[in-house]
Amino acid sequence: MNPSSHSPQRTALSVNVNKVALLRNTRHLGIPSVTRAAELCLQAGAQGITVHPRPDERHIRGQDVYELAALMKAWPDREYNIEGNPSQNLMDFIRQVRPHQATFVPDSEDQFTSDHGWSFPQDTERLAPLVAECKALGVRVSLFMDPVPQQMAAAKAVGADRVELYTEPYAAAWGSPQQAMELKRYAAAAQAALDAGLGVNAGHDLNRDNLAAFVRDVPGVQEVSIGHALIADALELGYAATVQAYLGCIAQGFVGADNS
Repeated sequence: MNPSSHSPQRTALSVNVNKVALLRNTRHLGIPSVTRAAELCLQAGAQGITVHPRPDERHIRGQDVYELAALMKAWPDREYNIEGNPSQNLMDFIRQVRPHQATFVPDSEDQFTSDHGWSFPQDTERLAPLVAECKALGVRVSLFMDPVPQQMAAAKAVGADRVELYTEPYAAAWGSPQQAMELKRYAAAAQAALDAGLGVNAGHDLNRDNLAAFVRDVPGVQEVSIGHALIADALELGYAATVQAYLGCIAQGFVGADNS
């Protein structure tokens, strides 16, 4: 296969349900249900569920991680992705749950949201043994990375299976004169990852406006993880209609890629 072309398998949509938990945590009633939200998204066709449990449990709690793991057993063709900093609480969940994928994110404990990727060679020494442990457990490892082509070979060298491209700069440039330049930057980073033998994921601030173009122009994207925008849309449209809309954006992107 030409490495610069899209995989025949369409980009998977993994729904991050953190914001459902954030709303639930404002009261002590247990609603909205995180597991019910995940189930409705899976029923609507989402290919995976993502959670990012932080040490302060500001949204996803430890119990949610385990309850979602139990739910996912009823969906053997779907994937469970747990994100977080492996130097904090992530590895305990990985050891106990053994999800399909662990996404390592370099967040500090009090960080508002993810805003940068790993850097090499600075992070090599601490990441290498943790990546190796995950792989020994049968868990795929994805590293949260800025779209810097020169960093991709180093991510592969540390043992990663995939990278997740941090897409907030692309989303921020959407609709501006910088949009095309940002897309080219992400396309170059994705191609460098593919050339290094890595799979390509993407996430952060992708939405119904910018998703199709990203899938169309960035080669080889295997999975997008979308939370904030998708859950916000679901407040108006409902989970099923929202998931279908995002899957439609992905399909539109692939049609555009085939016709380009």
